[in-house]
Amino acid sequence: MDRRELLKMITVLTGGAVIGGELLLSGCKNEPTVGGAVFTAQDTAFLDEVADTILPTTSSPGAKAAKVGQFMTVMVNDCYTEGDQKVFHEGIAKLDEACKKETGKSFMEATPEERTKFLTALDKEAKEYQKSKKKEDPSHYFTMMKQLTLFGYFTSKEGATQALRYVAVPGKYEGCIDYKKGDKAWAT
Repeated sequence: MDRRELLKMITVLTGGAVIGGELLLSGCKNEPTVGGAVFTAQDTAFLDEVADTILPTTSSPGAKAAKVGQFMTVMVNDCYTEGDQKVFHEGIAKLDEACKKETGKSFMEATPEERTKFLTALDKEAKEYQKSKKKEDPSHYFTMMKQLTLFGYFTSKEGATQALRYVAVPGKYEGCIDYKKGDKAWAT
């Protein structure tokens, strides 16, 4: 699977264009923002928890094990425009505030079930926003978080080798391989 194919899959899963996609395809040639908002260790831990709620540990490791929070901080700082960076940073606080309104607890204090229910509702809100927004309007912060979670996880060692089928050095070309319901998708 190449980068373009992965970006197309993420676009379909999140219901909108991949934020920062043009920079991801060109290799993140943006200069890292100097003097912009800085991610704290608490921000990274928060993003790990959000990502792990989206992709929890099952028979394969979750997003937290793949250090997706740290991945998000690098991608936002190095690949997002200043406007998107601002939306993402403000989104951390907005997500926590919305969780407090919904559950009476901060996101970090909420139970896994409360987090899942809350993020499911937030995902619906983000999809509706993405459908109705004007081209010049910023993307929804949760859409950014979800896209980075999927991209970071499925390109990590844990995601590619344990959640997907992976062959480090492919053997012969097989143009048609039978797929059985429940088989993992291919990472290579």
